[in-house]
Amino acid sequence: MTDDAEDKNADEQDREQGPEEEQDQGQEQRLLALEKQRERYVWYYLAYFLFGIHLVAFVMIYAVKHAK
Repeated sequence: MTDDAEDKNADEQDREQGPEEEQDQGQEQRLLALEKQRERYVWYYLAYFLFGIHLVAFVMIYAVKHAK
């Protein structure tokens, strides 16, 4: 009889924690998605920065080589 009571208590606790765990998982999924999006933006900014540096360098090389 004690085992049945313990099983029922465990089931009740699982039901009580179920929505909270689902909410935690949902929040964790949203945070991971946001982190992934921000990481992608960092890579975009890095790519634009490096492209800009190379563009300025090529213009400066052109200016030096064609200066009189």
